[in-house]
Amino acid sequence: MTATLDMTIRDIVANDFRTAAVFQRHGIDFCCKGDRSIQDACRNGRVTAEEVLKDIAEATATAATGEARFNSWDLATLVSYIVGNHHAFVRQAIPALLAHTKKVAAVHGDRHPELPQVAQLFGEVADEMTGHMAKEEQILFPYIVAVEEASRTGGGPPSAPFGTVRNPIRMMEMEHESAGDAMAHIRSLTSGYAIPGGACTTYRVCLQELEAFERDLHQHVHLENNILFPKAARLENELR
Repeated sequence: MTATLDMTIRDIVANDFRTAAVFQRHGIDFCCKGDRSIQDACRNGRVTAEEVLKDIAEATATAATGEARFNSWDLATLVSYIVGNHHAFVRQAIPALLAHTKKVAAVHGDRHPELPQVAQLFGEVADEMTGHMAKEEQILFPYIVAVEEASRTGGGPPSAPFGTVRNPIRMMEMEHESAGDAMAHIRSLTSGYAIPGGACTTYRVCLQELEAFERDLHQHVHLENNILFPKAARLENELR
């Protein structure tokens, strides 16, 4: 694939996930706002579209080796991967991060007044993501798998209490954007998770955990917003 100015960021990253690092380096949201073209994403003047295209070409100049080709997976496999890897990561990371953000805010908040806000923001992210993943696993994902099975066997669309899959997808995308904005705010408050001088071990670990959480969230949201959800909506539409 050769990226062009009018291609959506969603399609570029879905085709080759190595390009995600390019967009991330230039501060371009490839997960929640992936439906824009490179041209549109570069209108803020931070970087030119031509520079981004050049970096993408360099990042994809060699054949990908060992990279998962998520865009070629069936939806049931992709759902299983998201739950087993990203949902599992979030559930494992939340308890430690809740404890660490609160402890660091209590101990270092006097000298670093942004830390209580970091703890509050992450608490909101934890609450939102916990409910969000439950809704996906109990309602949306089973329906998507059923849609794919109906498409494969020639059956009709499965019954849905929410009308069309686009309705819960729209809600999930809004929640993705909310969590992503909160993590971006945390990144800004901590100057890009920079470890200040004199930081204790817990403080250092906490910032590293927050950075890892946001990095995982970006890939997590990308797989859903840019690959799983559009394919599910198309399949459902074909069945109807």
